[in-house]
Amino acid sequence: MNQLQPGLLQTRRHFEILDGLRGVAAIVVVVFHFLECVYSDYSRNITGHGFLAVDFFFCLSGFVIAYAYDGRMEKLGVKEFFKSRLIRLHPLVFMGAVLGILTFYLDPLSTYRFHYSGGYMALLFLATALLIPVPVMPERLLNLFVLNAPAWSLFWEYIANIVYALVLWRLKRVWLLVIAIVAAALLVAMSLHYNTVGMGWGGPSFWGGGARLACELTAGMVVYRYKWIIPNRLGFPGLTLLLLGALMMPYFKYNLYVELALAILYCPLLVALGAGAVLKPYLQPLCRFSGAISYPLYMVHYGFIWIFWEYIVLHKSSIGEITWIVVMGVLLLVAFAYFILKVYDEPVRRYFTNRRKAA
Repeated sequence: MNQLQPGLLQTRRHFEILDGLRGVAAIVVVVFHFLECVYSDYSRNITGHGFLAVDFFFCLSGFVIAYAYDGRMEKLGVKEFFKSRLIRLHPLVFMGAVLGILTFYLDPLSTYRFHYSGGYMALLFLATALLIPVPVMPERLLNLFVLNAPAWSLFWEYIANIVYALVLWRLKRVWLLVIAIVAAALLVAMSLHYNTVGMGWGGPSFWGGGARLACELTAGMVVYRYKWIIPNRLGFPGLTLLLLGALMMPYFKYNLYVELALAILYCPLLVALGAGAVLKPYLQPLCRFSGAISYPLYMVHYGFIWIFWEYIVLHKSSIGEITWIVVMGVLLLVAFAYFILKVYDEPVRRYFTNRRKAA
């Protein structure tokens, strides 16, 4: 039996500016999801490139996983690594499925919620809770996970953890760089095929999600392995503006090529700058809060987006009404994410971590 040494389960210090940026990106994703219900044409959406937040998440995951585990994987072992990742990620995967089924049935505006049998929906609930992609519901645009659409990126995150534990941590950095270059070429090819980098969330573009994950994860790992950390004085405000500039970039003639440049080059650059920036002490609580609510917010918001979508379909709302709903909706969802974090996510993770340490 693998004996865990004291300290192996301790988390390393956080890059707090990167945590803060993750929260900013999560909020933009929520705004993007609200507004795509209103504007199917992303060029009219002020956060029309909000989907690139997922590429930033993937790149940041590569950097953080390499930083957190490269030096201890040999002693920790694959089994304990998987336990660590499951404890960190899966409580909110399950909560996202629970909220998905609740909002599906409690949506007062839905015109199709009773078209599916209870047994069928139970299977879809299990699929979402266990991250088994099942793009079978046309009313929900053939999302891989009809009860919690953002879970598609967690599916690929789990694939990334498996590949990292079995292969990537063992590789010399030059081979990791080669893989990152090949993955970038694959992302270019698939983006040209689908005419967007925003792939992977639905059945028709399933493998595009894998291309995005492969490119961004290895890019983030390369940033860490080669120590491409750029000291700078941008701080959290400056880097927030750089991140928002990418996610809120307007559409134009050569848009796709800029999307690719942002995904392949700009996301790793932001990670390198975020890791090298200095955080002002008075911004530390904000960055900690932003980082803490980022994952809960990402995983628990989408059931309410479907309700908003049904409302928009049935009502012709003015720009003023939509603005009010989106602003209040984002604020309420941030508060709800914090509630889920404190009442559910942290206690569940603490429970399983304590049991694991006691064993």
